[in-house]
Amino acid sequence: QVQLVESGGGLVQPGGSLRLSCAASGTIFSIYAMGWYRRAPGKQRELVADIISGGSTNYADSVKGRFTISRDNAKNTVYLQMNSLKSEDTAVYYCNFRFNVLGNYWGQGTQVTVSS
Repeated sequence: QVQLVESGGGLVQPGGSLRLSCAASGTIFSIYAMGWYRRAPGKQRELVADIISGGSTNYADSVKGRFTISRDNAKNTVYLQMNSLKSEDTAVYYCNFRFNVLGNYWGQGTQVTVSS
């Protein structure tokens, strides 16, 4: 089994920054991709950013230039640095690990609220 534990959410003013972390524990091998998704009130869950095993990254158009995804393979941890936050970034953020063999795992979600 794999457990994902997220941290770093909270309340921030517009223009501010937050850094999310997601650490995986348990039986971990052959990670294909790590990513962050979010679900805003009344909207469907959407991909924010992901990073594939080879190192390539993908970002939603709405966060390009503001958010940066990174990883620490030794710690089985993925990060999301969020800068220049906007009110429309308010959502519950979920981390996701996709494994070649173990399947797909989700974190419990962390609330990010951008408000003055």
